[in-house]
Amino acid sequence: MTVTIAEELLLLAYSEEEGKQLISATQLDPALAGAIIAELAVAERVELSDKKLTLTSPAPLGDDELDTTLARIAAEGKARKPAWWVQRLQSGKLRRRLLTRLAESGVLAEERGKILGIFPTTRWPEADPSVEANVRERVSSALGGADPDARTAVLIAIMHAAKLDRKAFPGASKERIQEIAEGAWAADAVAKTIAAINSAMTAAITSAAVAGAITSS
Repeated sequence: MTVTIAEELLLLAYSEEEGKQLISATQLDPALAGAIIAELAVAERVELSDKKLTLTSPAPLGDDELDTTLARIAAEGKARKPAWWVQRLQSGKLRRRLLTRLAESGVLAEERGKILGIFPTTRWPEADPSVEANVRERVSSALGGADPDARTAVLIAIMHAAKLDRKAFPGASKERIQEIAEGAWAADAVAKTIAAINSAMTAAITSAAVAGAITSS
C-alpha cells in the first residue's frame, strides 16, 4: 500500500495499541503541513528560490491532499516563504482527514468514546500493522547507518523538527538523526528546501507553544 510522507509521520506519531498521540497537536499539525510540502519538493513540483517556495511543475501526483496543495500553490500566483505555507496548511482538519484516510484504507481503526462519560474522544489504534512496520524498517535501517532514500530522509528530518524522533525511536543515535536531518543525503536544491520547511515548522511550533503559555498564564 502506498502512503504519503505525512501519513507515515502520523503512523509513527500515534501509539500502535492505544492509538494516542505521542506529541502535542501544536507539534504534529505543523509537521504534517511540512511533510506535504516536503513531498512536493522531493517529487520536484516545488523548490526554494530566493527563500521562497516556487512552483516548478503543476503536474498532479495522483493523491488528493498533495494535488490540492499543489493546486493552491499554483493558484496563489505569488511566491511565498515556506513559513507562510506551513501556517496556511496546518490544522486539526488536515490531521483528521489523513487519519480518516488511513482508517478507510484499513491501516488504522477509528474508536470513538467519551471521557468521564461526557467529553468525546477518538483513538486511532492500528488495524494493519504491516504498513507502519515497513516504515519503521526503512527508518531503522537509515538510523543504523544505511543510506536513506529521499522519502525516508525527509521523514526523519521532519520527525526531528517535531521532536518525535526520540519518542518513536528512543534508542536512535542523536548524531545520526542530526546528520540525516541536515540534508547530506540529498541534492543541494532539495536539501535547502527541506531545511527551510523544517525551520518554518520549528517556528510554527515555538509560536504555538508561546501562545499557549500566555493563554494559560
